[in-house]
Formats: sequence, structure tokens, C-alpha cells
Amino acid sequence: MVKEHIVIWGASGHAMVVADIIRLRRKFSIYGFIDDINPDRKNEMFSRERILGGTEVLDTLEKGVHRFIIAIGDCKARIEKARIIKQAGFDLISAIHPSSIIASDVLIGEGSVIAAGAVINPGCKIGDNVIINTSAVIDHECVINDGSHICPGANLAGNVTIGESSWIGIGSIIKEKIRIGNNSFIGAGSLVLKDIPDNVVAFGSPAKVMKSNE
Repeated sequence: MVKEHIVIWGASGHAMVVADIIRLRRKFSIYGFIDDINPDRKNEMFSRERILGGTEVLDTLEKGVHRFIIAIGDCKARIEKARIIKQAGFDLISAIHPSSIIASDVLIGEGSVIAAGAVINPGCKIGDNVIINTSAVIDHECVINDGSHICPGANLAGNVTIGESSWIGIGSIIKEKIRIGNNSFIGAGSLVLKDIPDNVVAFGSPAKVMKSNE
């Protein structure tokens, strides 16, 4: 069976992780990577494939290449690249590692990445262009809105809501029924026992708001 081509936008560590998931799933063939930050990397080999160039590649892709995934850890950048891809008429696909455990009723939006060992329990809704990273645990009835990044080893209890484009740091623990606002950053190893508003940086055990993230 001939596999459809897919282009991965990003060419750093997270892109390597996404490429591995794509290969393990064996549904798509990686056509190449886009790196719009380092133009000198054009035609360099990365994770067994070629870096095609930067944003200009969108106008030169051969017919039949119309699938993309954004493999950038930065939440705002990932949302922006996804917008560009959609406006250019390409399709965004999700990448779900075969070792992840996802309940049968979980809803996952387009362009999202579910990494190795992640657990997503029943009743959860995962938005577009979300990252649920390695061994993160999302318990029942959580809502992870568009563009957020749940870092490796983070644990969300039941009925937690994460706003858009927020970052939940590695190893963080969030108590049940907590809401994290939009564009907020939770530092690594934090214990979140109270709601966190929009556009702030919070960390600690228990987590406290330390500064603005605007």
C-alpha cells in the first residue's frame, strides 16, 4: 500500500518525537521537515529525512503532498503555524503513540500529539494542536483547550480544565476541578491546589502566581 506523504513543521527535539510516532503508526510517509527559524539548515538531513526549507516550501510542494503536523513545543508558535497551514489549504493530522492509553470516548482535535505512555481517561476533550507529552496522565472529564502543552509526567486529576495555549510544566500535579486560564505557565514540579487566572506564570508547592505572562 502506498502511504500518503506528511510534512512535519519543526526540526528540533519535539519534531524527532513526532517523527517517531508517525513511523510507528505506519500510516504516513514523512516527506520532510520545515525549519523557518534556521534557513541555513535547508537540505540538511534531520531524523532520517531532509529539511525542505522554511515557510516558502508551502508554495513549492509537489502535487499530492497535503498533510501536515506542527511539531513545535512553544504553544503560541504552534497555533500560529497551524493557522498558516490551514489558510494555505493543507490538512492537519494528529499523531498518537501506540503505547498511549486513551479511553474510547475521548475526543481529540486535529494536529494534536499524544506521546508515549500518556494516559487519557474517559470523558476527556482534547482540543486542536495540543501536546500530551510522555507519560502525562489526564484523568476523567478533563478539558484541554487548543494549543496547550501538558509536559512529561504531569498529572491532572478529574474535571480539570486547561485554557488555550497554556503550558503545564514537567511533573506538575493539578488537583481535581481546578481551572488553569488561557496563556498561563505552570512551572515544573508545581502542586496546583487553586484556580490559576489567564496570562500568568505560577509555580511552587502549592503553586502561586509570580508574574504576568503577557
